[in-house]
Amino acid sequence: MTTLHPHHDGSPLYVSNLEPALGDRVAVRLRVPGSYAPLSAVRVRSNPDHEPAWAEAQHLGTVDGWDWWQAEIVVANPRHGYRWLLVHSEGGAEWLNQTGLHHIETLDAEDFALVANAAPPAWLNEAVMYQIFPDRFARSAGADGRELPEWVIPAEWDDPVNGVMPHRTDQFYGGDLDGIIEKLDHLEKLGVNLVYLTPVFPAASNHRYDASSFDEIDELLGGGEAYQRLINAVHSRGMRIIGDLTSNHSGDQHEWFQSAFAHPKAPESEFYYFENEQNTEYVSWLGYPSLPKFNWASEQLRERFITGEQSVVAKWLKPPYSTDGWRIDVANMTGRLGAVDLNKDVRRLLRDTMHAINPDAILLGESTNDAASDLQGDGWHGAMTYPSFTRPVWGWLSEPTHEPYLDGDANTLTEPWFFGQPLGGIPRYSAREFVDAVVRFNAGIPWRVRLGNMQPLDTHDTARFATNAAPGTVPVAVGLAMTLPGLPVVFAGDEFGLTGVDGEWSRSPIPWGRESSPEVAQRLALYTSLIGLRRAHPVLATGGLRWVHVDEHSVIFVREAADETILVAAAREGIDAAIGAGALAGVGQAVELYGEATLAVAEDGAVLISAEGPTFAVWSLPGVRLPQ
Repeated sequence: MTTLHPHHDGSPLYVSNLEPALGDRVAVRLRVPGSYAPLSAVRVRSNPDHEPAWAEAQHLGTVDGWDWWQAEIVVANPRHGYRWLLVHSEGGAEWLNQTGLHHIETLDAEDFALVANAAPPAWLNEAVMYQIFPDRFARSAGADGRELPEWVIPAEWDDPVNGVMPHRTDQFYGGDLDGIIEKLDHLEKLGVNLVYLTPVFPAASNHRYDASSFDEIDELLGGGEAYQRLINAVHSRGMRIIGDLTSNHSGDQHEWFQSAFAHPKAPESEFYYFENEQNTEYVSWLGYPSLPKFNWASEQLRERFITGEQSVVAKWLKPPYSTDGWRIDVANMTGRLGAVDLNKDVRRLLRDTMHAINPDAILLGESTNDAASDLQGDGWHGAMTYPSFTRPVWGWLSEPTHEPYLDGDANTLTEPWFFGQPLGGIPRYSAREFVDAVVRFNAGIPWRVRLGNMQPLDTHDTARFATNAAPGTVPVAVGLAMTLPGLPVVFAGDEFGLTGVDGEWSRSPIPWGRESSPEVAQRLALYTSLIGLRRAHPVLATGGLRWVHVDEHSVIFVREAADETILVAAAREGIDAAIGAGALAGVGQAVELYGEATLAVAEDGAVLISAEGPTFAVWSLPGVRLPQ
């Protein structure tokens, strides 16, 4: 039987103001089950200026078997951390922070946190993102007449992807921006409302992360006019669109680098890390000479890239383009090299500049591992980060086949790709370990920022999740992406059931014309239904998260708000969960929304949820009642 615990999170049920300014007073609330040990006092410990400050909580009342406590804190710092102290009547005390209850003192880094910087636009929380790799999404008739550069290895749309060099970077299918426009009906039917394009600047690769200019759009994609047409077409459907920008490096063919290479007196010399007097040796991203690294100590680089009226960042946010934000590539390494760390400077400049141009624009940073130290609300609205959702899902729901494949150097591998980590393959997690990982890697991130973190099952940089998914688990994984707090992401092609063994082999052209085949139609219906579920229930965008039941094989949680509660059950091998009375108020009025599972409610409110095999099931319950 599930044991109930005190609960608090950063959602509106528990925090009176999610967009405070410095000096604001904010009421925070704690919810304690009536079955819990009696408390003689409840207090909140903040840490303004790294010196503890205490606030006494008052008992507000009891509703549906839960005692509610409330305290008031004054927001003293841009990131204002706080935790709860529960003093037991029979002696002893417990601390409650974002990792849960503790008998010993806890880390400041894992405190709940209010953020006093400008809040992200509300639409970010309502978004379902669709990621497009332009060369592989759709090809218009206009692509046929374009002259191809020497680096290109042409491919027909139905040709298989070749992930071995030089095809890995040079294989070219010719997808373009007008091709995307022609397929916007597909996106609209799917239900996504935010389009994210990987780079569209001219480059010497199919991925275009080695830009030769940031001031124009690749003519192989149709150029600036096609980009403007696409943006207008996306906006006309009530969707939004963001671009992809490399703040860590340019390409070695970039006009700035070409001006500086072997020209020590050129103004652009200070944009990069040259290592000899002749400006012929330089630092590059992970040693790839085609990707010279930016030196963000340069004030002129800052002006031309970010802060200037005609800067790269500003140009594409302003009319006539008016994109809705940026995803920043390699954000975690930007401004960092050895003893130098200018990352905070860069992300704040990006945020301030974008906010001044368009307060409704979003800023997402790529930080593929533990991103907590950079995600404190002072820059990125959220991140493309894998350990807080994606890797735990893979660990729980994968069943690798160990089929051999080739890497970029034509070496034969049998260990399934796992985000570049040499673990001997994909780790095997229980459901409990899945939850532990999600809690651990979100604990250091303020709630408001967590809601902006991207939640992909895969991206253009990873293998496709479906490649190694255990039988029947794709609906479970997609359902979790749509119902846990964060920004759901669909990598174009997942809805067609595409597979791929690593981040290059996964970049398959979309197989247009197969939508009516039984397997694809079933997968499309799955995505359409679950995206529709996400968008139809606002509580899934901003509601709180409370884990109700966790065992080795299944997880049950609720997303809670005053208007509605969503109950979610997910399992790899079936569910047989007994949930005690009082855990789910109003469960007798539950309405089934998705999936096949049995929900049985006893007279006292105890609940039994059961199902066989891989399961994803959702119910709607009444919202949480607060004391009057």
